[in-house]
Amino acid sequence: MMPLHVAVGVIADAQGQILIARRPPGTHLAGLWEFPGGKLEAGETVQQALARELDEELGVRVQSLRPLIKLRHVYPEREVLLDVWRVTAFDGMAHGRENQPLAWVAPGDLQQYAFPAGNLPIISAVRLPDCYAVLDVRPEDGASAALRRLESLAEQGITLAQLRAKHLEEADYRRLARRLLRRAEALRVAVLLNAAPHLAEELGAAGVQLAARRLMALTQRPLPAALWLAASCHNAQELAQAERIGADFAVLSPVQPTATHPGAPALGWPRFAAWVESARIPVYALGGVGPADLAGAWRHGAQGIAAIRAFLPHPKPGVLNAVSTAPARCAPDARHS
Repeated sequence: MMPLHVAVGVIADAQGQILIARRPPGTHLAGLWEFPGGKLEAGETVQQALARELDEELGVRVQSLRPLIKLRHVYPEREVLLDVWRVTAFDGMAHGRENQPLAWVAPGDLQQYAFPAGNLPIISAVRLPDCYAVLDVRPEDGASAALRRLESLAEQGITLAQLRAKHLEEADYRRLARRLLRRAEALRVAVLLNAAPHLAEELGAAGVQLAARRLMALTQRPLPAALWLAASCHNAQELAQAERIGADFAVLSPVQPTATHPGAPALGWPRFAAWVESARIPVYALGGVGPADLAGAWRHGAQGIAAIRAFLPHPKPGVLNAVSTAPARCAPDARHS
């Protein structure tokens, strides 16, 4: 039996709050909160179905939208395909035209509401930014250089970053992380540690980025739900393992050739899209991409882009995957007219 194809809309107001609706009595999953939308009718595209449903349910007229995430979920009663789009511009004042309760909720508070199980990865996708920076500390770098890069990321609009320093022993990594986390809090940048999971709780980081080797050695989630758990993946098996242990999102690489790993074979966008299609968590594209690739990444199913060199203050002209000669901003795309 074909899954029930459902178009889902994520709508934000001018303050960034997200609109959710409560399912009425007598319906499937009654009483739970959900992102508005509905099933496709014969002959409709997803965009047409979503525009119709949001008008019928909320009195909202969609002006522009873009893909966010696509998920399959099997309930005891049926299998559904949730085709989720972020509404980037709309007209009208949202109200429950079918007398359904509505709420505008800050993204960080969505977890306090009871949603159907199939909606949980959508909450992660809503909370995550479009761009995820890898703050790579090299052996020749000191703490001051790392702090300058962190400040540059904040200036570019980056709100989520990973601290990677593979050459450091744990004690030295801990000292560096303490300094960066103090500054990151003031800059409002959430920092994940590319290190042993226990360090995130010990140091007060936003979460952990699991290297592939550490990911594949785990049998369960090593962090509480309040912290981000991300996984570095390079193939479909690692993506499946990330889902199995309850990772919140993954980074899949390398999409294109990179200067950082010049010998690594690139996945290419078609293979990236095929693997992401089967994933049930948000996935960032990493490798040879930058902010200019965001629209293409969304079209291929990505949450957004992750990068090292693309977010450096001044990438060198002519270097592979240097997308510009000045930092590019990753700005929110939601607006209400």
